[in-house]
Amino acid sequence: MAPLFAAYLAVTAVLVVTPGSTTAVVVRNTLAGGHRAGVVAALGAALANSTHATLAGLGLWVLVGRWPALLDAIRVAGAAYLAWLGLRSLARVWPRPRPASVARSAKDAPAVQHRSSFVEGLTVNLLNPAIISFYLAVVPTFVPPSPPRGYFAMLAASHVVMALACHCGWVYAFHTLRLIFARPVVQRTLELVTAAAMLWLSSRVLSQI
Repeated sequence: MAPLFAAYLAVTAVLVVTPGSTTAVVVRNTLAGGHRAGVVAALGAALANSTHATLAGLGLWVLVGRWPALLDAIRVAGAAYLAWLGLRSLARVWPRPRPASVARSAKDAPAVQHRSSFVEGLTVNLLNPAIISFYLAVVPTFVPPSPPRGYFAMLAASHVVMALACHCGWVYAFHTLRLIFARPVVQRTLELVTAAAMLWLSSRVLSQI
């Protein structure tokens, strides 16, 4: 393995294991719908990472350098989305009685929830300025002067796979906690902590503007 590529993997590993907004959304969905919902959210995040990598590879994210306000707009949108998810999680901590018509349609809930989980994972990463900065500032520093064809794609794929594996690790860790601590009060506490984390992350993103 080339030393430069090994260094890239080490840096990327540190970044992907550090909990952030994507981790919070994956954990949120795991607590709400189990490991399948969490994995689906992680797959949505992986698609978003692939999208950012493609845009960077095509040079489209160079626009961020020309119009810094574009990154600020993405940052505000991402913070607003995190805050909205956090407030939704808070609302779920104190569930209201469901009407009979809603209860009868409960059999359709898993499919709807999985679609929602995928969209949440996709959206939170599409609106994550840290991912954009990673592909703009970090990845290029590990590209050699005369890289072989497809080298950038290999670096991007390594990041996408490592991030997906890490997020799936979070899924199964919190799914296990969900099964061990099956009491509603414990699950509500976990969801409350996740909601607080998303609201804190939202405020932190806004503070960087």
